Amino acid sequence: MRAVTGPQPIARPRAGRRRQARTPRGHWPLASLIVVIFALGLLIEGFTHGILGENAADEPTAGPGTTAGPASVVDGGPVVAPAGGRNGSPVSYRIPRKTAILSFDDGPNPDWTPKILAVLREYHVPADFFTIGAHVADYPDIVRQELKDGDEVGSHTYTHPNLAQVSTWRENLELTLTQNALAGAAGIHTRIMRMPYSSEANAVTAADWRAAMTAGRDGYLMVFTSVDTRDWARPGVAKIVKAAIPAGGAGAIIMLHDSGGNRSETLAALPRIIKELRQRGYHFDTVTQALKLVSADVPATGNQHLVGTLLVDIQQGSDWAFTAFAIGLIVLTSLSVLRLLVLVGFAMAARRRELSVARRIPPGAPPFLPDVTVIIPAFNEEAGIAATVQTMAESQYRGRLEIIVVDDGSTDSTAQVAASLGYPFVRVVTQRNSGKPGALNTGIRQAHSDILVLVDGDTVFQPDTIGKLVAPLADPEVGAVSGNTKVFNRKGFLGRWQHLEYVVGFNLDRRMYDMLGVMPTVPGAVGAFRRSALHRAGGVSHDTLAEDTDLTMALCRGGWRVVYAPGAIAWTEVPATLSALWKQRYRWCYGTMQAMWKHRHAMVDRGGSGRFGRLCLPYLWLFQVLLPLLAPLIDVFSIYGIVFLNPVQVGVFWLTFTALQMLIAGYALRLDGERLRPLWVLPFQLIVYRQLMYLVTIQSVITALLGTRQRWQATKRTGVFTDQATTDQPATSTS
Repeated sequence: MRAVTGPQPIARPRAGRRRQARTPRGHWPLASLIVVIFALGLLIEGFTHGILGENAADEPTAGPGTTAGPASVVDGGPVVAPAGGRNGSPVSYRIPRKTAILSFDDGPNPDWTPKILAVLREYHVPADFFTIGAHVADYPDIVRQELKDGDEVGSHTYTHPNLAQVSTWRENLELTLTQNALAGAAGIHTRIMRMPYSSEANAVTAADWRAAMTAGRDGYLMVFTSVDTRDWARPGVAKIVKAAIPAGGAGAIIMLHDSGGNRSETLAALPRIIKELRQRGYHFDTVTQALKLVSADVPATGNQHLVGTLLVDIQQGSDWAFTAFAIGLIVLTSLSVLRLLVLVGFAMAARRRELSVARRIPPGAPPFLPDVTVIIPAFNEEAGIAATVQTMAESQYRGRLEIIVVDDGSTDSTAQVAASLGYPFVRVVTQRNSGKPGALNTGIRQAHSDILVLVDGDTVFQPDTIGKLVAPLADPEVGAVSGNTKVFNRKGFLGRWQHLEYVVGFNLDRRMYDMLGVMPTVPGAVGAFRRSALHRAGGVSHDTLAEDTDLTMALCRGGWRVVYAPGAIAWTEVPATLSALWKQRYRWCYGTMQAMWKHRHAMVDRGGSGRFGRLCLPYLWLFQVLLPLLAPLIDVFSIYGIVFLNPVQVGVFWLTFTALQMLIAGYALRLDGERLRPLWVLPFQLIVYRQLMYLVTIQSVITALLGTRQRWQATKRTGVFTDQATTDQPATSTS
């Protein structure tokens, strides 16, 4: 601990001092825009990949008698113009004899398509690639390579749905998006397409034909197959080669796949198919060249290329963001779980240390009973000031006690109520409003004791709290002690949620901070301070809205030890409405970030203060700022998983994480001597209450980025202690 060279003056309150407050404008539209953009990105990602199903193993099975296409199609060739004849009648095309057309579905794929293209180039064989638009947008370079090699590119829809089972608008959307993707990736539109899950023309059902007619009215040439190798099933290279050979020298369109799974067998079979067909006198061509038709791939217009480029950029941006966020989600989830386990580990160690210290105290050892001054800053605390003063004055503490109530310009009867209680050692000091730090500094200057207990005006103590709170100050290295704040008005969802937050969040954290010697906050509700430590820190600062955190960090940087006394219990009134809760937590969060920024240089300090900066500040930035900022996106991602991925897996993940938190919450409640009954509200806390806290963090960060100054705001009290004696407090352990 640094040597104290002498007391430094505590700043006097500045009369009438108020922080300028400017309401930050535009931050919620900005935050909403970010969430909307992220949601749209996930929607695009979900549409393109979450429902993407190019595996032909999912192909619907046609039952007997379901073939219902026109006779000219069923008995015709594998290429059909659904509306190409007179009066919009279908026209069928047969492939010339000894002509083989290799066609590949479901690509492009970054692993298999380039290898297939390499084989085709080696044997100087063109092919038709029926591409999925989502893959085209992901891998435009491969599509450009296909066209450069003289291959033909066709449409296989954007996400590979069964067009016979989707609505007309969905089919039109699929085809339009695919054309846009081709325009953006390679600057072309295509005239040919193959419907997903289609095979030979004689297997066309009535529903298939309706979908084909919809595409035909847009000018598409439908390309079925003559020979289906069923390579997607990976039956073996020999079977794929055998299935690819047409019977009797007939011309054929041979269906293969370059995506949708492991295509190693297709790749191995391709050279053998080419060699076998050439030995049988076949030559290879593309669909339109074999039929002497206009080329399938035509240049896109400038507008089409612009729209397509935008689609490709959005698709790739969504893919990149999705991948980055998925990695981030795994990292943050792992860190959250690790944090919970670490907190429990430190809590168990802290409990063992408490028991060990208690056992080492000799029987009959005299207690540490220094003179104590309790300082209560009060602004419009008429509803609860009497209960607060009463519990201090009637404490079991056997040392000399002084109580100072600093009425900070109240507009109600706070001062009169406190003065009328009749306790001879209670003094009421009135002053013009200067804010809570100014009121505390006034009390510090007026105090006669070297040990000071700083208490909020909405707090009541248990009879033994003062004694347990000041006991650690017997060690001259200890500059401040944090007590154990508990929620008094814990009825209803809001009260129970805050009760769990205090017990599970705040107090588990404090046990860890205590074990590491890096306590960042002695709460304003219950804290004891060595007067010399306060002087060394320059008193309570006006610089931030979280004066308690600012002061505690200053003490840690000054080399003082700050410890936690879990048995020093104080009961506080928490906000009873969402509006009041928002204001309180916004002040806490914004003020804490101010204090963290103010003391950021602690990370490069030497000695004990450097330990505080290097351990505590990164922890606070990570788990109190960064994680809450990203948490809403995680929730959006969870909804994405339910809609587009496996909802069972998402549900199991959420239930597992919730169960872990309930186990840890149960341990924390037992550690604090609390009943386990409030645990039933924990799942609702994760769904509702925690989201509110995330929004508070978002607003605080944006406010800080905009440079907006906020003033200290007092919380309206309901006077929950007025008609209830301290003996009516919720049951808890005082150990």
